[in-house]
Amino acid sequence: MKNDRTSHTVDEALQKLMHFCAYRDRSQKEVEDKLNQMRMIPEAQEKIIISLMQDGFLNEERFARSFVRGKFRMKKWGRIKITQELKKRDISSPIIKLGLSEIKESDYLKTLYELAEKKEEKTKEPNSFKKKKKLADHLLRKGYESQLVFDCINELID
Repeated sequence: MKNDRTSHTVDEALQKLMHFCAYRDRSQKEVEDKLNQMRMIPEAQEKIIISLMQDGFLNEERFARSFVRGKFRMKKWGRIKITQELKKRDISSPIIKLGLSEIKESDYLKTLYELAEKKEEKTKEPNSFKKKKKLADHLLRKGYESQLVFDCINELID
């Protein structure tokens, strides 16, 4: 995002933010950051945010749901990493919980096992202990829960 040096009226800023939010779902924090870049005063920011919410351009639940779907399907992130990223965006715990409900448990486990198998095939480590560690580290970095990771690895490598 480039830094806007010009000043904007509330209506101009609202129009810009409508386009910003229509392009893809945004969190309230992203909108606030954009308004700060535009050097809007707090009263104007509040008015614009309320207007965006009332007109359906800004919806934290919809943002959380689409964020979860995208990061899980495209990047194959686990719940822990997704939750951390949503918290960075100031999304509340109840909304994070609603967002995570987008992931079916069967899809989650299937993805975990597919990631583990793919990594296991690529890992050219003869020592099974070291191989398990490399696999676990990879899956934990992806944000999967440790108990699920260890169950998966123990099933995969004997």
